Amino acid sequence: MSEKNRDGKRTARQRMAQQRAADEARGKRKKQLVVGGVVLAVIAAAVVTGVIVQNQRSKPETPVAYPAGATGDRNLVIPSGGADAPSVLTVYEDPRCPACGSFERTFSPTIDQLEDAGKLRVDYHLVSFIDRSLGGKGSKYGVNALACAQDAGHFRDFHDVLYRNQPDETSDAFGDKQTLVDLGKKVPGLDTPAFEACVRDNTYGDWVSAVQQDFDKSSYKSTPTLLLNGEPVYPSKGDEQISPENLVKWVDEANAGKQLGTPGSHGQSPAPSSTAAESNTPPSP
Repeated sequence: MSEKNRDGKRTARQRMAQQRAADEARGKRKKQLVVGGVVLAVIAAAVVTGVIVQNQRSKPETPVAYPAGATGDRNLVIPSGGADAPSVLTVYEDPRCPACGSFERTFSPTIDQLEDAGKLRVDYHLVSFIDRSLGGKGSKYGVNALACAQDAGHFRDFHDVLYRNQPDETSDAFGDKQTLVDLGKKVPGLDTPAFEACVRDNTYGDWVSAVQQDFDKSSYKSTPTLLLNGEPVYPSKGDEQISPENLVKWVDEANAGKQLGTPGSHGQSPAPSSTAAESNTPPSP
């Protein structure tokens, strides 16, 4: 074979090798583009999903059914005491919260006296975040039972019984609906089929969730949180620690020169509104 032919074949092999290398490079670039496109699509889908989830979380819930006499934005507050009382104590509580139980066992007689004298109305925001942190359903079911007692006109008495019989925070005793029904029997007039059905059916489950969502969006992060006429008073007001005596003093100072209100019904609410009583919303699990 002549030198010329050998050079020609060598050149042809080189061209073929170069072509294969070029083809392989194009194949790698194409594969990288496909993989990159898939990754970008996954990221874009995740972003869209995240936005949707966030929008769902931020969308305020408006419960169709709410307890009789509930007030405030979206009817998320249960009031106790005269509506025209000159001072308002705003209370955020969780039924499983030990500090709330301690507060209530110490202060409920004083608060009851202030309500009965027409000096104070208490607006209760009943939250349920401890279930979320410790597991169980005791907070949610406890709040629902309080709403059921409000419907029956015995909120204050059942509220006091609930906190006097509060289990340890790590116990989910209130997650047993029978326990809540049995506690209702300690309140004269509350041992009724209507109250028991309301507790067992978790009638106000959606309302309970909406109250908690409202708390999540607030600047408050713990319970109990107490505000007297909008000013924080727990565990102290200025340099003074809260106590039954100081609470009476603070209320009297706030009410100086003001007309006292008409003592309220303390949960002796009128019959539930059609919104609360006739809602076709199915009970929450």
